[in-house]
Amino acid sequence: MGWLSLAIWTPIVFGAVLLALGRESQAPLVRWIALIGSVISFLVTLPLYGGFRLGTAEMQFVEKSVWIPRFNVNYHLGVDGISLWFVLLTAFITVIVVIAGWEVIQKKVNQYMAAFLILSGLMIGVFAALDGVLFYVFFEATLIPMYLIIGIWGGPNKIYAAFKFFLYTLLGSLLTLVAFIYLYTRAGGSFDILTWQTLPLSGTAQTLLFFALFAAFAVKVPMWPVHTWLPDVHVEAPTGGSAVLAAIMLKLGAYGFLRFSLPVLPDASREWAWLMIALSLIAVIYVGLVALVQQDMKKLVAYSSVAHMGFVTLGFFIFNDMGISGGIVQMIAHGFVSGAMFLCIGVLYDRVHSREISSYGGVVNTMPRFTAFALLFAMANCGLPGTAGFVGEWMVILGAVKANFWIGLAAATALISGAAYTLWMFKRVYLGPVTNDDVRELTDINGREFLMLAALAIAVLWMGLHPKPITDVMDASVANLIKQVAVSKLN
Repeated sequence: MGWLSLAIWTPIVFGAVLLALGRESQAPLVRWIALIGSVISFLVTLPLYGGFRLGTAEMQFVEKSVWIPRFNVNYHLGVDGISLWFVLLTAFITVIVVIAGWEVIQKKVNQYMAAFLILSGLMIGVFAALDGVLFYVFFEATLIPMYLIIGIWGGPNKIYAAFKFFLYTLLGSLLTLVAFIYLYTRAGGSFDILTWQTLPLSGTAQTLLFFALFAAFAVKVPMWPVHTWLPDVHVEAPTGGSAVLAAIMLKLGAYGFLRFSLPVLPDASREWAWLMIALSLIAVIYVGLVALVQQDMKKLVAYSSVAHMGFVTLGFFIFNDMGISGGIVQMIAHGFVSGAMFLCIGVLYDRVHSREISSYGGVVNTMPRFTAFALLFAMANCGLPGTAGFVGEWMVILGAVKANFWIGLAAATALISGAAYTLWMFKRVYLGPVTNDDVRELTDINGREFLMLAALAIAVLWMGLHPKPITDVMDASVANLIKQVAVSKLN
């Protein structure tokens, strides 16, 4: 068992152990086992970065063994410069979410913690899978823990939100399965993803496959106009569920474009790039304006996520190194920043039990330490230089200008709307005099909450001030991807 298998199965095994501890009296033990399991799961991902060879686009830490011999399905894992950081990000966010739910979750604690650990392993499996069936199994399996997290620990309309989440994401994925089966037959009975990237395909086949994959990946990102499930789910999901959904699960769809749509279907990707760019710009501009009128903090950050992920897909489909690298950096940065934003909302909700902006005002007077963290994350969400939120957006805008000045100019308007809705929310929630008794009685963050937010603050500042380690890892893989997109594979 290699490092990738350990990264996938360690959290799943710990999750299974937690499910065996069913009694409520064991809740303190459950929390400690969950924390130990998540920390160990994060530690086993670190050798992937430590042993990663720069300057090569080859898959590393490859593991391969026969899984279903009759259909030539293999347990085939590996990471390159594109997928490595998402493995580490997933394991890191899981530790934060376990800490976040330490005191908040009082019922079915073992099931709650187990769901997140199992979900962590499954998401790492998506980023590491090099076999089509293995990828599909992990990709679909991630729906189950998240469905339960929303449906059991969510808000008043949790059942509606859970069903909407499950149906939207499942229906799109069924077309992807059809696409995978077609590629399997064209590859002579192989589900090897790297083999698929060399297949000659007709223009019609590429277009049909492109939209079949688009059905799953666009919903998962989510791109406009299939984004409507996201605000509902975020509003109803528990804080940890919102953090993982925004930080990791949205990235599964964007990663699918990088691993399948661009390298396997380069001609269709170039032909339909105008559509992807148009949908991305609508997300960046229009959805940013929608965020401006939200009264619910979670809904505002949810629409903000749609706008920020629009930068990601825009970067991918302008087909230059700055754009694609910027899109990947934006995915990682958004993982830190959006996760932190939802956790900050969770801190307030745990005390006041309201997400409405109008329920707050003057929080800085009673929670100064917490407000300092909230300010940092708000600035990162605006794309302030020196924070993680700036680097990816800036790279995508540079790449867009390089491709077409007007596309770059349109994308840059998001920086204005992003600052507008984020600072509008921050001003009304945190600044000014105390507006009501709920805010007057607030207590500042405790040691557990400080640790959770400090870890994310360090990540946001480190990435904003020194992004070179991240870009160095992905450079060779991005250059190779651009070469693959440039080569026609029409048969």
